[in-house]
Amino acid sequence: MKSLAELAAIREKALNSVNVRSDESKTRIVVGMATCGIAAGARPVLNALVSEIATRELLTVSVTQTGCIGMCKLEPMFEVLEPSGKKFTYVNMTEDKAKKVVLEHIVNGNPVSEYLIGTIEV
Repeated sequence: MKSLAELAAIREKALNSVNVRSDESKTRIVVGMATCGIAAGARPVLNALVSEIATRELLTVSVTQTGCIGMCKLEPMFEVLEPSGKKFTYVNMTEDKAKKVVLEHIVNGNPVSEYLIGTIEV
């Protein structure tokens, strides 16, 4: 960085990337990737979600990671946060279950109740 203009450009780029992550018009899938989640198999679940979202070209869906969600014995788990304000927590997930959630819940709008532990309005 050699000038204030370069600093301003770096700042603008960083702010834009933060805005992309906080876009409330997107459905967000947040995967628990703390030690407990990883040990239980969260990484293949995360990879399956990312792959399925990309394959289906779901541009209004983002997949991110977080630390411990707080229910270690139910790992791997992830939350689906809809733009409407609803939050769905999926537990004891596998790669195949994750793909089913993408198809049924994300694409068709029908939450997969047998994998859910709770649904709340946020």
